[in-house]
Parts: sequence; C-alpha cells; structure tokens
Amino acid sequence: MTISNLADIRRTLPPGHRLIGLDPGSKTIGLALSDVSLMIASPMGALKRSKLTANAAELAKMIYKLNIGGLVVGLPLSMDGTVGPAAQAARDWARDLADVLGIPVAMWDERLSSAAVNRFLIEEADMSRGKRANVVDSMAAAYMLQSALDATRT
Repeated sequence: MTISNLADIRRTLPPGHRLIGLDPGSKTIGLALSDVSLMIASPMGALKRSKLTANAAELAKMIYKLNIGGLVVGLPLSMDGTVGPAAQAARDWARDLADVLGIPVAMWDERLSSAAVNRFLIEEADMSRGKRANVVDSMAAAYMLQSALDATRT
C-alpha cells in the first residue's frame, strides 16, 4: 500500500471510523485518536518503539478495537520544508506500516509539534522535565493529528 492523501482518506472513510495519529520517535511512538466525527484529536499514550512487526501487531489490535480507518503519521520536515534523513525514514516506516497493516496512511507535517507541546507544558502547566517526558509524545501526536483534521475539514 502507498502513502495516501489525507483528504482522500477522509472522503472514503466508512461512517463510524476514526483516524489514529502516530508521532514516531527513536524510542517511542506517540499515539492520538480522533473522534468519529473527525473533529477532535485526543492523546492516547505511547508505544515503545521496536521492530516494525511488533509495533504493527500492537497497532492492529487498536485498529480492530477502536474502529480505525486510517493512520496519520508525523512527517519531520526540515525547518525549510525539505525532506531530510528523518523525514525520509518516517516515510519509509509509514509505507512499510501501511503494507503490513493494509490500511491507508497519510503523512502530515509535524515540525515544531514537540516544541509547541513542551512550551505549553512548561509555561501553562508548569510541568517538570520528568513529568513532561511521560506525556509529550502523546500530546505531540494529538497536536499533529488535530492540525491535520483542521486543515482537511470540508
């Protein structure tokens, strides 16, 4: 399966299905879930990053249990908008994940999502570094997914 356009995924998503947002990092994969109306993204934890087949198996359970119709994977573009090594690795991982899971996958620019979440947690929530580490991946995934939902709303 190839990387899809998010607008196309939304248009063909069966009623009652959701999207899951993935923010793949080197150690964890932040997770976020949309509501069935595709209006709101909520953080839902993180997976420990491991081999693709192990992560795909965990995601497959979620896809079945939560009625997921598509994935939105964060694309870490360079600040100038170019595709660097991290973005290419994320694309390759997303394409491989789509092949294994057989579900549509779209990429979404996630530049500065972790920075925005960290800034919020420091300034607004006055959260310590240790506590931030436990929530930042999931919140960054929700931030990215919410941006994608807002930008593709019809």
